[in-house]
Amino acid sequence: MKTRSFFALLTPAYGALGFIFIWWLVALMQLIDPVLLPSPQASAKAMWTGIFQGNLLADVRVTITRTLLSFTIATLICVPLGLILGSSIKLYQSLEFVIDFFRSTPASALFPLFLVILGVGESTKIAVAAFGAGLLILFNTAYGVMNARKVRQAAAYVMGASKTRVLVGVTLLESLPQTFIGMRSGVSFALVIVIVAEMFIGSTDGLGQRVINAQMIFNMPEMYATIFSAGVLGYGLNLFFILIERHFVHWGGK
Repeated sequence: MKTRSFFALLTPAYGALGFIFIWWLVALMQLIDPVLLPSPQASAKAMWTGIFQGNLLADVRVTITRTLLSFTIATLICVPLGLILGSSIKLYQSLEFVIDFFRSTPASALFPLFLVILGVGESTKIAVAAFGAGLLILFNTAYGVMNARKVRQAAAYVMGASKTRVLVGVTLLESLPQTFIGMRSGVSFALVIVIVAEMFIGSTDGLGQRVINAQMIFNMPEMYATIFSAGVLGYGLNLFFILIERHFVHWGGK
């Protein structure tokens, strides 16, 4: 049983090992120009150098800080708005087109708008990421509220609970599973937008700036190492929210 449990824990690593093996094989056979696709060993060496002799960890911290700040802003604004929006079908229907319109618009297409309003700086990167993540959180929170079990809400009203008490004590808890889905999607989306913003909005640090600089000077091992770091960061954030969801929203679907 212990052996089976050990191999079960290793299951997610199989795909990663398979990907690295294919990468190594393609690089070994030089199916792609080695200048454009360095070996996994060269990229791993670049990552090691960046961590212990360079500023890779500093850039990771900057990107994490921007991502979490934009995500926190989006959550604090859009979860309450989602509760209000989902509690009123007429209000939701009146704003559904606007929400879906902006949710369907690529956030990168809004960069010029945010640049005009906020200029080049930290506020633009954080604002555009918060905007994109906020729409996902808002939509999912409203959807969770609208699909809350009416029987539990009615039972709370029968026991004398006020509308505010029902909204916070029943509807909010009922909507949390869907809200967490929105939050998990939102933090991943915020990371993507932050990295893209670091590439193109006057940044001097962060993983996006590191990728674009490495590409410009054709330092391919460092570019791939940075891309891999961004992928690990995104996977880690997603896994972190899954663990939180399983621990705090264990009643989902019950």
